[in-house]
Amino acid sequence: MSIPLLESATASDVLDELDHLLITALQTSPRARWERIGAAVGVDASTVARRWKRLTEAGHAWMSCHPAGIGPTPPTVAVIEVDCVSGSLHGVAAAIVDDPHLITIDHVTGSRDLVLTAVFPDQVALARYVGLRLEALPGVAATRSQIASTVHAVGSRWRLDRLAPGSREDLARDASGAGAGGGRGTSSGGGSSGRGLPSGGGAGIGRGLPSADELDLQLLDLLAQDCRQSVAALAQSSGASASTVRRRLDRFHRADALVYRCEVARYLSGWPVAVTFWGVTPPDATARITAQLITQRETRLCASLSGPHNLLLTVWLRSVEDLPSFEARLYARFPELTVTDRAVTLWPLKLAGQILDPRGRRIRGVPVAFWHDPAVERSEADLIRRLATPRSG
Repeated sequence: MSIPLLESATASDVLDELDHLLITALQTSPRARWERIGAAVGVDASTVARRWKRLTEAGHAWMSCHPAGIGPTPPTVAVIEVDCVSGSLHGVAAAIVDDPHLITIDHVTGSRDLVLTAVFPDQVALARYVGLRLEALPGVAATRSQIASTVHAVGSRWRLDRLAPGSREDLARDASGAGAGGGRGTSSGGGSSGRGLPSGGGAGIGRGLPSADELDLQLLDLLAQDCRQSVAALAQSSGASASTVRRRLDRFHRADALVYRCEVARYLSGWPVAVTFWGVTPPDATARITAQLITQRETRLCASLSGPHNLLLTVWLRSVEDLPSFEARLYARFPELTVTDRAVTLWPLKLAGQILDPRGRRIRGVPVAFWHDPAVERSEADLIRRLATPRSG
């Protein structure tokens, strides 16, 4: 796919009602059969399949899937702010965009240049990445890191909400359990009706897999390439039987181990402005405030942070002019919440592992995985050896 990176929006860059309905249906039940999706939006299966192909080829909408985490302990989620030397921002972004553990990379307004959301197996890996990878890059002037102690809501829960309530509820039932025991394969690119979004029972990230064998990893890789692949296609690619693949998918879904996302280019969504707020909430009010924040239509990300600004909130708004009124509503609803800073996203360079152009159209994907760099690990080992050697004299 070739997308001119600096092309302006044209009159053809508009989503019609069927586009909105289709995207909402796939957000609700990512692996539902095209026949099921078509019934929900009022057209036949071949029409929705063709429409989806057109949207994805233009970079206007896409689907992705990645594991919520693998291992006996939950992953460490971090928010990293990066200050760049003047003139080096795009060079720094290009150097890190393929780092597989960076979920989002945003070029923003305000007192930092880039805001990264990243996942690590532990705090040791976070320290290694920031100290020996990120801060060693030419053009990086400074970094600041905070750990998300709790992720209350993530972007996979956000919906265009254009489906009629009955259709939405039917698809949600399919996604939350009707097909979880079956996961039957479909033809021509459709998925099973297995459980869809891991956030269906809660807004935050899923629990993940306590362990994964070779077949698990192979299936996760195949789903990252195309999360709507049928059980039959997954079985053929992996060399496992269809019944084995179905059992593995059911295990993934029961453990909320997969994060499915159906995204739309923000400038076409009707919500073209992304704003991130940093705030301070009293510890005894945080649970109540976040429980209400995640129900707001605009909320894309809500997390409790380890630093002095203990709340991070990212929202999508209809326009920049809506920013003051949205913030005023926050103050009216939560008088104990203090907003300490805010930043508007100028270029969402990476979203849920997908690299985007300046208008937010998908260019290509980077499979989400923990970061490993043998050269950095050798540098860390050299540093440890130096630290272990007493200074003479």
